[in-house]
Amino acid sequence: MDAAEFRRRGREMVDYVADYLENIEQRPVYPDLEPGYLRPLIPAEAPLEPETFEDIMRDVERVIMPGVTHWQSPYFYAYFPAASSFPAMLADMLSGAIGCIGFSWAASPACTELETVMMDWLGRMLQLPECFIAETHGHGGGVIQGTASEATLMALLAARCKAIRRVQASSPETPEAEIFSKLVAYTSEQAHSSVERAALIGGVMMRKVPTDNSYAVRGDMLKKMLEEDKSAGLIPFYFCATLGTTPSCAFDRLTELGPICNEENVWMHVDAAYAGSAFICPEFRPLLNGIEFANSFNFNPHKWLLVNFDCSAMWVKNRADIIGAFKVEPLYLKHENQESGLVTDYRHWQIPLGRRFRSLKMWFVFRMYGLNGLQSHIRKGSNERNQNLLKKIAKSREIHLVPCQLSGRFVLRFAVCARTTESRHIQQAWRHITQLTFEE
Repeated sequence: MDAAEFRRRGREMVDYVADYLENIEQRPVYPDLEPGYLRPLIPAEAPLEPETFEDIMRDVERVIMPGVTHWQSPYFYAYFPAASSFPAMLADMLSGAIGCIGFSWAASPACTELETVMMDWLGRMLQLPECFIAETHGHGGGVIQGTASEATLMALLAARCKAIRRVQASSPETPEAEIFSKLVAYTSEQAHSSVERAALIGGVMMRKVPTDNSYAVRGDMLKKMLEEDKSAGLIPFYFCATLGTTPSCAFDRLTELGPICNEENVWMHVDAAYAGSAFICPEFRPLLNGIEFANSFNFNPHKWLLVNFDCSAMWVKNRADIIGAFKVEPLYLKHENQESGLVTDYRHWQIPLGRRFRSLKMWFVFRMYGLNGLQSHIRKGSNERNQNLLKKIAKSREIHLVPCQLSGRFVLRFAVCARTTESRHIQQAWRHITQLTFEE
């Protein structure tokens, strides 16, 4: 394929993708087939001679699409949102064309520097404390990880290293293996399974903290477990709080948990994987209160913020904690600017060495939507739309609602008022509201 054919096939692929997304609701959202369906549909070995692009695209429909679960379908309600937008797709195309492996500043300066700036942009959208922003005089900064699972693991491993060094500083005669065996990590009983998996990979004990009636971890629950374990001679070192748990979107109480973790020298990592995107809206930002106590914070723009997978945003309060835990400097990776203080080498912030130019997706999306556009996407509506819906409801005279205003938002209140109201009345009202909404 030469440049001329690439231009032609590229246009065809863009048309195919646009048609796929425009007509996706006509496809069954979940495939109807059995495991092993694909192997009989393709040869047992790769072809010896080149095949045509047309043949490959025919096989996309024949072989691939029947086995696709369509995450971008309006009928997909499983797991969590998987962000998709045309600007991010175009940025991914550019990233693939540039093809840099940005493990250091010298490997591709723009790859490193744009990521640093985009993480600051996003951090300021969230109104993170300045200590997490790289541009300030603080010691923190942000990095794009592949997934929240990686961020959780990186935070745990950095916390483990910091705890061992702290104990060794006060008790140099204590063997590292003995310290290691006493380390204990904590998380909510409602936390994602990746948190428990991080402890397994890190080789440390993990205890699950009971939750209250709203499925949130409270300060007194964690404090009690810390005291019990310290009395038993163990060393608490890491707590993973969750903002938006997978089963119920519960929020652990950071304002209670943070001061306890700080007092006890316990690293607090905050996992807001899928709910975190909402914090760019001022009305949802209070859910992030207490983040100032955290050592690290993570959420996934690739879930709800229109940046295609993979793009998991992680911030640390003190970048030396994470760099110091993983820094290895072979001669062939060193460069003359690495000690300048103006750049960072992200290979020290992650498990792999290589990394893609993922910040391009953020740059394209943030610029082409703007903060207002991203907030509108999170809210899925506008004041004007709600006002028009209320007018339709009033005109229909089938149900009666009144509005209210919350943080500048025009909100429709639905109150169950009459003694004789039954579930069937509520369901009928909801169907009526839904019908009028989609008539817009």
